[in-house]
Amino acid sequence: MASRCRSGFQIEKREAYRRMMLIYVEELNLYKILRCLQLVQPLKFQEMASISLQLFIFAGTYKPRVRCYDTYQLSMKFERCLDSEVVTFEILSDDYSKIVFLQCDRYVEFHSQHGRYYRTRIPKFGRDFSYHYPSCDLYFVGASSEVYRLNLEQGRFLNSLQTDASQSNVCDINPAHCLFATGTAEGKVECWDPRARNRVGILDCALSSMTTDTEIDGLPSISALKFKGALHMVVGTTTGQVLLYDLRSSSPVIVKDHHYGLPIKSIEFQEQLDLIISADSRIVKMWNQNTGKMFTSIETEHEINDLCLYPNSGLFFLANESPKMNTFYVPTLGPAPRWCSFLDNLTEELEENPETTVYDDYKFVTKKDLENLGLAHLIGSPLLRAYMHGFFMDIRLYHKAKAMTNPFAYEEYRKEKIRQKIEETRALRVQIKKLPKVNKELAMKFMEEEEAEEQVPRKKKGKSLPNILRDERFKVMFENPDFQVDEASEEFRLINPIVSKASEKRKKKLKQLQEHRQAEQVEEELEGKPSDAESSESSDDDRGWVEEVQKQHKLLRREQKLRLMESRQQILSKPKFFEIKTGEEFKSFKNAAQKHKLLKTSLEDRLKHEEKTGTLHLSDTTVGSKQLTFTLKKSEQQKKRQEAEKQHHEERRRLRRSAGHLRGKAMKRNSFF
Repeated sequence: MASRCRSGFQIEKREAYRRMMLIYVEELNLYKILRCLQLVQPLKFQEMASISLQLFIFAGTYKPRVRCYDTYQLSMKFERCLDSEVVTFEILSDDYSKIVFLQCDRYVEFHSQHGRYYRTRIPKFGRDFSYHYPSCDLYFVGASSEVYRLNLEQGRFLNSLQTDASQSNVCDINPAHCLFATGTAEGKVECWDPRARNRVGILDCALSSMTTDTEIDGLPSISALKFKGALHMVVGTTTGQVLLYDLRSSSPVIVKDHHYGLPIKSIEFQEQLDLIISADSRIVKMWNQNTGKMFTSIETEHEINDLCLYPNSGLFFLANESPKMNTFYVPTLGPAPRWCSFLDNLTEELEENPETTVYDDYKFVTKKDLENLGLAHLIGSPLLRAYMHGFFMDIRLYHKAKAMTNPFAYEEYRKEKIRQKIEETRALRVQIKKLPKVNKELAMKFMEEEEAEEQVPRKKKGKSLPNILRDERFKVMFENPDFQVDEASEEFRLINPIVSKASEKRKKKLKQLQEHRQAEQVEEELEGKPSDAESSESSDDDRGWVEEVQKQHKLLRREQKLRLMESRQQILSKPKFFEIKTGEEFKSFKNAAQKHKLLKTSLEDRLKHEEKTGTLHLSDTTVGSKQLTFTLKKSEQQKKRQEAEKQHHEERRRLRRSAGHLRGKAMKRNSFF
């Protein structure tokens, strides 16, 4: 047996178990993996002593499945779908005939070569398990204070190990003397002897991980655990610390901090260079186990779930939150595996033949530049290499030609330097503040605020905000007249109370800070002014701001009404002109006066007047009632329309042709029968 790569810290019960485990049983072709790993998340190695590194097994999610690849055939050997997601799994035999899967729904599945062989359930949600080869016991840890033992020889659960922790996150068994260790949520590591089923020691890693240089938020829990040889153990915490222990001592030999505050997901060892490789969700760090000196570090685009180092090589894989797995090859760590030996050839070629830029010692010039330098006659010669819209020429020839064409370049450079020095000395003199031509009041306001802020000393030097007057992005606002603020506009008048109140509050705050600094009372309230008075003042300020805004609204509505009234009066005061249409005669206003006089008379007089004009006729009926008939007066337009219709009908009558002769001809025809 050899190293095993554990899954990271698992959350309790019905959480999103998105961490998958990938176990390397043997070697495989790299490019074949990258085309097939569509569901891979965390990784895991399982190295056997009596096999030839041939198989590659991984588990994935959505949907939960397990795949096995054969590196000799460079193909997938089998694929199996599962009922739920896999938390971790382990191979118990030299091949894939005995595999144990711990799933997120508390089930433990045993698979053989043909598929699922048996499944059982543990009492609590599991997070990790280890296999004890001498006794054929499986040790399960999870959301419980107990460590469940399942004996595969007898086929039943044995008495559990009772720990002092509320929960356990990870566990591991030392391959040399089979010491069982479990990492708890309280930041402790409990070690048990499987032969006597007694606890032999407790390490308080949470207390040891707190050093003077580290900043820890909360209690550090154990998220990773790995044995190295018979006497060393490496522990990773949820706050980003990695602790190297000698089992003969209760204090760590080295404490390494990732400085990200993220849980340590995986730990691996590089035996040849005495390196420890630790990974959290953001970075992978390689450091020397004797001195703690950094070897290198690797950051990825996506979150890292697990680390897998290929045995005795410089190739390792990072499973992350993306469909494809990241693959890295570091020749310093070791050679490439046999199935991807071409990586060594590539790295050797890169080392022996360092690539240099083709045109490092050349200057790119255009045709116009050549004419200015007086070298246009060199076009077509070997001294110029045509490229795109110009040419490449030797940099030495370019400098010589430029020195010949402009011999006074040094004098110009010297004058420019002298001018810069003079400008620097002028900046030390007393300067009169000049207001810009546009938005002078706004610029004056910014200057006053800047002076007020400079007068108040800061206790902590923070990053000061850039001034708008010196910011190039707002330079046009104080130069272009189009950006002039119109103070008479409706928008400015509505927002002006808010701006004025904000500036008043800012000035008041700066004044209070200045008084605090002078009195050296930073954390106390102002003397003679309790917190209630401050709250009442803030409420009064808000009330005053609301009243000011309402006042501006009323003024704007009043001004709008006045403008409307003035526009109406102007319209009414102007004389009205009417245009007479062509063909109409102008009638005086006497008819209108006569009609107005007629309306004032009684109904009887009006009826008599209408009878005289002929528009109304009154008659008696046989029943004794009266009948009144009248004709409406037609307007000039109606009369013209009627006359036009009559003329049209007459024209149509004259143009119409009679069809009587056609009927006579039809009667003369003989019948068909």
